[in-house]
Amino acid sequence: MATVHLLVPADESAYVEPDLDPRVQVWPFQRARRTQPLAQLRMSRELVRRVRRLAPDVLHVQQGHYVFNFALGRLARTPLVLTVHEVMDRRGPRRTRHRVPQWPYTRGLRRARRVLVYGEPIRSQVVREGVDPGRVHVVPRAAPPLATATREPNEPTVLFFGRIWPYKGLQYLIEAEPAITRRVPDARIVIAGCGEDFARYRRLMSDPGRFEVRDYFVPRRERDELFRRASVVVLPYVNATTSAVIPIAYAHRKPVVVTDVGGLPDAVEDGRTGLVVPPRDPVALAGALVRLLRDDALRREYGEAARRKLAVEGAPELVGRRALDVYRLAAAAPSP
Repeated sequence: MATVHLLVPADESAYVEPDLDPRVQVWPFQRARRTQPLAQLRMSRELVRRVRRLAPDVLHVQQGHYVFNFALGRLARTPLVLTVHEVMDRRGPRRTRHRVPQWPYTRGLRRARRVLVYGEPIRSQVVREGVDPGRVHVVPRAAPPLATATREPNEPTVLFFGRIWPYKGLQYLIEAEPAITRRVPDARIVIAGCGEDFARYRRLMSDPGRFEVRDYFVPRRERDELFRRASVVVLPYVNATTSAVIPIAYAHRKPVVVTDVGGLPDAVEDGRTGLVVPPRDPVALAGALVRLLRDDALRREYGEAARRKLAVEGAPELVGRRALDVYRLAAAAPSP
């Protein structure tokens, strides 16, 4: 058993709290905008004070914050475990207009006594950043709550969910739409999430009426409803390390179509829990989506296999025990 305190941005607390054991003590804080450097410093200072008051045996940070990483020296006596969700690909497409460089994150990486990653591709990237391979541990994502079984959607629906940035490859899904709806005339494509200006994507749509766009931060309850009524979930990324969208789809018994980039193929068993296609290929993307939209039995088979995979590999008890093992190693290790 461990006593857990969770410091989480206030705008994310509503998303994560339903997944938490009631014994976890949640401490929301106000996230400062990237364009407010003084507020960033105040936020970082407040987080350091809060951690010091809590005096934890181990500090576990998710990804790290590019400003907060500079304050980690003030917490040097606290063993640090860092979960890396992605490593910035210097050769890949820009993710945002104000892209943060990799080096502030690498600073946090090198201070961590132990590093957790969600797949071998990310582990290799972390090691290339100069981290000792012996300090890097591959662990599965903990499964979100498994949704109860629901009836099949009334209409064939493709769901693209998440932040919208160039590396998500949304343009290729939009380009695939004519080939999808030509073969599945009643298909709809739902795009849910915010990010860059959506106007350029609207200009790419040959038939905007085929799309349902929710260009805003989607609340938790609305997110779950979107996954419940989806037939298939699509991740047409052109650059990625991992994605939290896949376990959410699996929890709702939804098959996925993903591109063969980064760690996505590690999370998807091609021909069992979903389909893997080449990136930047609207024809292949349309073919995979049509195959699942037109075959109800295959879609159900993949969805059930996805749920079983998640329940076995991402069981919270299993992931929690592995995390505790890493915490013990971090507590016993010297500071790097």
